[in-house]
Amino acid sequence: MSFSSETRKKTIKEIKTNQLDVLIIGGGITGAGVAIQASAAGMKTALIEMQDFAEGTSSRSTKLVHGGIRYLKTFDVEVVSDTVTERAVVQSIAPHIPKPAPMLLPIYDEANSTFNMFSVKVAMDLYDQLANVTGSKYANYTLTTEEVLKRQPYLKKDGLLGGGVYLDYKSNDARLVIENVKQAAADGGHMLSRVKAIGFIYNQDGQIEGVNAKDLVTNEVFDIKANLVINTGGPWVDQIRQLDKSKEVIPQMRPTKGIHLVVNSSKLPVPQPTYLDTGKNDGRMFFVVPRENKTYFGTTDTDYQGDYLNPMVEKEDVDYLLECVNYRYPGANITLADVESSWVGLRPLISTNGGSDYNGGDNGKITDDSFTKVVDIVTKYKEKMVDRFAVEDVLSSLESELSEGEDNPSAVSRGSDLTREEDGLITLSGGKITDYRKMAEGALILIQKLLKSEFQKEYTLVDSKTYQVSGGKMNPQKVEETLAELVEAGIDKGLTEKEATYLADLYGTNAPLVFSKAKEMKAFPGLGLGESLSLDYAMNEEMTLTPADFLSRRTNHILFMRDSLDAVKEPVIEAMADRLKWTQEEKSNYITALNKEINNSDLTELKGER
Repeated sequence: MSFSSETRKKTIKEIKTNQLDVLIIGGGITGAGVAIQASAAGMKTALIEMQDFAEGTSSRSTKLVHGGIRYLKTFDVEVVSDTVTERAVVQSIAPHIPKPAPMLLPIYDEANSTFNMFSVKVAMDLYDQLANVTGSKYANYTLTTEEVLKRQPYLKKDGLLGGGVYLDYKSNDARLVIENVKQAAADGGHMLSRVKAIGFIYNQDGQIEGVNAKDLVTNEVFDIKANLVINTGGPWVDQIRQLDKSKEVIPQMRPTKGIHLVVNSSKLPVPQPTYLDTGKNDGRMFFVVPRENKTYFGTTDTDYQGDYLNPMVEKEDVDYLLECVNYRYPGANITLADVESSWVGLRPLISTNGGSDYNGGDNGKITDDSFTKVVDIVTKYKEKMVDRFAVEDVLSSLESELSEGEDNPSAVSRGSDLTREEDGLITLSGGKITDYRKMAEGALILIQKLLKSEFQKEYTLVDSKTYQVSGGKMNPQKVEETLAELVEAGIDKGLTEKEATYLADLYGTNAPLVFSKAKEMKAFPGLGLGESLSLDYAMNEEMTLTPADFLSRRTNHILFMRDSLDAVKEPVIEAMADRLKWTQEEKSNYITALNKEINNSDLTELKGER
């Protein structure tokens, strides 16, 4: 099945003339998760996204399927249990995307450190039990000061007590979205990027029965009729709710801004992802992650009230992160000039919920007395002196000193919320990437119930815990073996080992389709065969409409392949202009948009100020 600019035209024609069961507004990870489950159940489903899929927030995360070990500082066992359980589900339904990447957590003798060597071991042991990796090759372990420095000699030595290592996963956030979207399309869903909801359609009872939409490619305005409309707009949730100007909408979102900076790995060599206290006594931690011969670090966490479509990396953001990374890695001496690329995103946080930011907030700082009781009971449990009921009894009676408040954006909830409003609009908001499938499952249970009770339509939901996304049709326990076989298949088609490895890792079990044209296809001028196959597949099967779609979200050229970006940029533009038959005006507009995205990533404006 093709999923391209040509099928897009047919899709728009179909949704203009057919009554849908479910219309999803928002094509980030939450909307994609709803779309795949609804389409798999046979519901007549459509999704509209005003930008490219994942462009708003879901391509701008820390790019980890994170287990949330910091929650165990406050012994929020239920949250960690949910997170690591759901992480395992994501790894099983999209096995080619999350990759195991044990995380190093250096421990320093500093005031207000998140962990000490004793508490980190308690936390990691509990974490492993919750993640069900105790006794496996991914079980946690501690390192001495000397062992930590042997791995990371650039780390600050003063005050270093040692470290802990526990299981975490690297991920590709934008690829996770597009693989869910592609599977939804394969199952009959109508998936559309660059279509914006501009108003609601109401029936005589004042209930929403569809959306007035605008195709941002052609500027055509049309109606989409649906039994149910669900808002999965991420940070834009409130703006979508406010499309009805006749009613007052109480905002429920409080977005925060996070940024990440990328440098060459030679400038900051780290062998594995690392999670550190900032050293600024601000209660936050940050990540330093190796990826594709680069190292990136982040993130900040500040309230945001600016332009949601165009959040920018500001001088204060950069100064903060550079200060943090240079404090922890004093030999690196990283400056703004060393930053090769960057990204900035908005977290769709819910303002009214008590909860925690998985990248560094608290959902209640427990008292010293309670903390001592927890450490004592967990120690006794490990020594088989008490049973788990004794542990649960202590955990259930913790005394807290809530730290959330108006001045602490990191304390705003990362929880999710599912609400149906008086006019029938369903809103699914908040959450984080790791929870997307579970959030969507909750929404689908509600949608299934409403379709039956209000529209007499019955559907059976799939088991979303086992329903694999496009490209992920493999045994989750044999990912390395499967990818190795795919690489061999690519080499047999005439690709180099490097090209075949890159494509197999990117496309999973869709790689054979990518490889299938290798012997017959002539490479696009200026591109190698592997890159040409990737671009061809992206245009035919991944609704890639612009150069930025390909270079930023279908691949990682802008972020992690900056060295070769300038060489491939023009050939990609020319190949797409020829294939998609752009007018000169369209081509010029796409080039302008691409250059703007590259300049923003390069921090061109900031670098020009210094």
